[in-house]
Amino acid sequence: MSDIETFRAKIEGYLESREMSPTQFGKRFAGDPLFVFQLRAGREPRYSTRQKILTAIDETQEAAE
Repeated sequence: MSDIETFRAKIEGYLESREMSPTQFGKRFAGDPLFVFQLRAGREPRYSTRQKILTAIDETQEAAE
C-alpha cells in the first residue's frame, strides 16, 4: 500500500470510528470542507499536509483515551 493509500485509509477509518462527516473532517483538520471529497477523487496532498493531518488525528485520539 502506498503512502497516499495508507493516508486515505486512516482518514476513512477515523471518519467511521468518530461518525464524523467528510465536511466536518475537512474543516477541522485541513481548513477545507471539500478535502475528503477531493481526496477520494484522487487528490494527493503534499507530504507536509498529510503529516500535519496525521499528527492532529493522533492527538485527538490520545485526548479521547
